[in-house]
Amino acid sequence: AEMGHKILIVGCDPKADSTRLILHAKAQDTILSLAANAGSVEDLELEDVMKIGYQDIRCVESGGPEPGVGCAGRGVITSINFLEENGAYQNIDYVSYDVLGDVVCGGFAMPIRENKAQEIYIVMSGEMMAMYAANNISKGILKYANSGGVRLGGLICNERQTDKELELAEAMAKKLGTQLIYFVPRDNVVQHAELRRMTVLEYAPESQQADHYRNLATKIHNNGGKG
Repeated sequence: AEMGHKILIVGCDPKADSTRLILHAKAQDTILSLAANAGSVEDLELEDVMKIGYQDIRCVESGGPEPGVGCAGRGVITSINFLEENGAYQNIDYVSYDVLGDVVCGGFAMPIRENKAQEIYIVMSGEMMAMYAANNISKGILKYANSGGVRLGGLICNERQTDKELELAEAMAKKLGTQLIYFVPRDNVVQHAELRRMTVLEYAPESQQADHYRNLATKIHNNGGKG
């Protein structure tokens, strides 16, 4: 957004916490909860579900059912269909689908499956379960790559300060036939910003961590469309 691009973030996690720091809020109302209150998703308007946050970033949360009830992935399917029908994707440079890491059902894979996403970046760390999840997601991408026209853009390592983390991340990227796009160092400024319900770029724009996020955004921008 700092580069002048128009951004839409679609949170595809039942926790609905993808956009809260951009909106300076606890969590925005989700499409599913608003639809339940209104009667049906057809009764909603785009301005009901889309909020404008920091740097004019447009924010939407798909939401999900109560834990243990229904399919959380359905929220993603319903939300993307609603956004398409109501012109949410018009006049947008980048759409970011924030999908939870353990792809447990087909609904969460919808941005991959239905040709909604062109590139996928997996955020992982050097911890075993994070690498296991990244490997599983890569399998899912491979399954849909030929039919959906989507590709694995690369891995982003969010440092957890485990042993030989950078080497592990680079080795994993090589194994998956992709690249480590960026290694994001761990910094307490992230927690300080979160406590104030702000992103690092807003809370500490001059910090080294903010520059790391800018560099990451530039790398993704420059990597767009390259095999």
